[in-house]
Amino acid sequence: MSERTGSAENFKPAKEEPLKEQSISPKRVGLFVTCLVDLFRPTVGFAAVKLLEEAGCTVEVPMAQTCCGQPAYNSGDREDAAAIARQTIEAFEEFDYVVAPSGSCAGMLRKHYPSLLKGTSYEARAEAFSGRVHELVSFLVDVLGVRQVPARHEGSVTYHDSCSGLRELGIQQQPRALLSSVEGLELKEMQNSDVCCGFGGTFCVKYPDISNKIVEEKTASIEGAGADTLLAGDLGCLMNMAGKLHRQGSRVEVRHVAEVLAGMTDKPAIGGGGR
Repeated sequence: MSERTGSAENFKPAKEEPLKEQSISPKRVGLFVTCLVDLFRPTVGFAAVKLLEEAGCTVEVPMAQTCCGQPAYNSGDREDAAAIARQTIEAFEEFDYVVAPSGSCAGMLRKHYPSLLKGTSYEARAEAFSGRVHELVSFLVDVLGVRQVPARHEGSVTYHDSCSGLRELGIQQQPRALLSSVEGLELKEMQNSDVCCGFGGTFCVKYPDISNKIVEEKTASIEGAGADTLLAGDLGCLMNMAGKLHRQGSRVEVRHVAEVLAGMTDKPAIGGGGR
């Protein structure tokens, strides 16, 4: 805390800005949509745009973007992963920030591109690029200073902390902070919210039996929370959990946290489940 001059009784705290911090000019954001959002849940992308624009950003979606390269990278195909990384850097290099509605994809862009391209002509560009990459909710809270959103959601929710967002990017309190500002919403924490759901990208394909056992334990925690809706920040995890909940006959709705924060819950839940 910086030192202040004058007596404490004359000190007047600065006026709080509830939505966003003051900025000189709009921040130009390149939205990395992600494959799953593009192909399975475009409403998450629209929700991300709405949240970013309400926070004072100008948002663009480069047409040249494609996969972040994580499936290839995790499968040991470093050559193709590097090619994808170079293409992504070229597509987003002009923006002030690169924002993804996924901790998994943002983690790939931010944490793994520099090592993937180390020793190549793209090394410096990868380092500079990675420093501008953020997951959506952490960007709103940690970079833009957003403290509340003008959304309403009648009902209770429970939140799953996805592995990459939590362990690579430190995302845990940021979504809960914004959810606490949503009118009508009650957060019911599940047990072991920070334990893997069993998706793991290609993991669930390589080890389906182990993956199924993990997601069974996760859905038991979800049901135990007694919430109407399950939220998370990664669509892969959400689809995995939604599929299992649906097969179990659960009435819990599954949605991306951005949809609730943006007040865009008029579309059917992921997997079509719900009450």
